[in-house]
Amino acid sequence: MALLARRAAMALLARRARRAATKAVSLGDSGVELAIPAHFRCPISLDLMKDPVTAPTGITYDRESIEAWLDTGHATCPVTHAPLRHEDLVPNHAIRRVIQDWCVANRSHGVERIPTPKIPVTPVQASELLFELAESARRGDAAVARCAEVVARVRELARDSERNRHCFASIGTGRALAAAFESLAAANGAPAGGILEDVLDALVSMVPLDEEAARILGSPCSLGSLIAIAEHGGLAGRMNAVMVIKEIVSWEGAFTDLTGKVDEVVDALVKVIRAPICPQATKASMVATYHLARFDERVASRLATAGLVPVLVEVLVDADKSMSEKALAVLEAVLASEEGRESARAHALAVPVLIKKMFRVSDLATELAVSAMWRLGRAPQDGEDNDAVTRCLVEALRVGAFQKLLLLLQVGCRDATKEKATELLKMLNKHKGVGECVDAVDFRGLNKIS
Repeated sequence: MALLARRAAMALLARRARRAATKAVSLGDSGVELAIPAHFRCPISLDLMKDPVTAPTGITYDRESIEAWLDTGHATCPVTHAPLRHEDLVPNHAIRRVIQDWCVANRSHGVERIPTPKIPVTPVQASELLFELAESARRGDAAVARCAEVVARVRELARDSERNRHCFASIGTGRALAAAFESLAAANGAPAGGILEDVLDALVSMVPLDEEAARILGSPCSLGSLIAIAEHGGLAGRMNAVMVIKEIVSWEGAFTDLTGKVDEVVDALVKVIRAPICPQATKASMVATYHLARFDERVASRLATAGLVPVLVEVLVDADKSMSEKALAVLEAVLASEEGRESARAHALAVPVLIKKMFRVSDLATELAVSAMWRLGRAPQDGEDNDAVTRCLVEALRVGAFQKLLLLLQVGCRDATKEKATELLKMLNKHKGVGECVDAVDFRGLNKIS
């Protein structure tokens, strides 16, 4: 049976190779169709090989294709079904040079010469670099220059290819970089720049970080440096610091080390959201603030008093899907606090924006908007202004909340959202005669459903 399977696979690949040999492709802007020689194509992808490697079976593949095959759980050669491992693949320099010569010869047809691939890093080489990194970081000021060189080399190799990044990640490079960051921060008194920003840049290449790395970075010394860089570092350093803080707070076990630094972390994150560096940093800050607010209602109160609610409402006005979902998630979490609800009820755009986002972004955004509106419309708790709650519900009626909630219940949603939508309808029904304004768009939706 195994022999028959191998023969069938070889026959299939042979047919594909013959089709590839006769298949003409259009290359460049000239519109000229040029047939790529069959032995230049990878047997898996049928594309021109850019980094040919040969298996012990004698079959040559493109490195990216065969490694993807092995990474998906296969442990055999696709053609012969003989056992195959990553370590068995050998670069085929001869066929690569022939392919490059062919590309040069057909340059006039728009064919670009494939670059000479870099040799992948091995686990042994990566381990040696990490050992040297640990030693130089431990020696502190005496070896800062060498530490910077090692960090730059790790960062360069990790970004050369996904294979290299995976190799570094598999041997715990994230933990090693986190330990180096902690050692350097302790030795240099938490500076906001220099070697620490270089280490952060390399750390970001290793995300997602594991819990041990997050705990190391969540120590008071490391966290102090991260906050300093997030507030006063260069643009790249600030973005990387925020992304690393997001990794820390994503692990619940790391929260125990944040107790004495929560206010500082909150201030740094709100500063990035209020004065954006780039979309990536803003989104990372929102994810971090979401985890912080969900972890402790006192943190949600602190975020509200830091002025985050008006900023989030303004972000939501013109945000794309990804930004809207994150901003709504943070807003819903902050509204769990009395200070958050008070701030939202006092903002003229808060209710209209929440109602607007109910059906215009995604299912997740709809659920978050309903939950946020439910928090705002609930019966006032001790110390809350009943008139403010009433004004909030009346405003929701005026911008079409009643019709949208009815439509949501007809279309269907999760049980938790359905319960909140039903409660909201009951709250709104008490004020229907005050100033309801019907949205024609919502009625068109209701007619379609019925």
